[in-house]
Amino acid sequence: MKKLRLFQHTSLDGFVAGPNGEMDFIKTSEELFDITNHYSTNSDTYILGRKTFEMMEWYWPTAGQQPNATKHDKAHSEWYIHVAKIVISNTLAPKPNSGTRVINKNLKGEIEKLKQSGGKDIIMFGSASAAHSLMELDLIDEYGLFVNPVLLGKGIPMFSSISNELKLKLITSKPLLSGVIFLLYQREKNA
Repeated sequence: MKKLRLFQHTSLDGFVAGPNGEMDFIKTSEELFDITNHYSTNSDTYILGRKTFEMMEWYWPTAGQQPNATKHDKAHSEWYIHVAKIVISNTLAPKPNSGTRVINKNLKGEIEKLKQSGGKDIIMFGSASAAHSLMELDLIDEYGLFVNPVLLGKGIPMFSSISNELKLKLITSKPLLSGVIFLLYQREKNA
């Protein structure tokens, strides 16, 4: 069965963005991009919320072709072009033959069907609202957190929609030179 991995940048006090969606606290680096590239290339399905999808569609299809494209831009652009994209949205209309599928009904059933299909794992970067929906339905198997060395005090919380205790097992931890710490947790199944 495929795993669904959620990757999020968070502040030390657990916010994925400021009160107005600001993400200027996020520190990126080649080291961080190497980690995300590793998990991206081991995934053939990408789940996004509508806002994140619209941002990604604007940038990634041509990012690798730009004259100043970095190694990460080229690799992620190539992956983005070919990965199956699933958008969780009640407002986005699917475009015929676009290679992108929109889910707006039976989220639990549709994601469970994806997890049962063959191939590589499923990945999700950001998309706080969509991530909260998946957390509430207990569909996320692994949580990859990039903990940034900042306290925001307020904003959009990472775990606002967890209604029951969720036990996690630490799989990997890696401090990055930027001061960010990468943590990968696996959800422990209830007996």
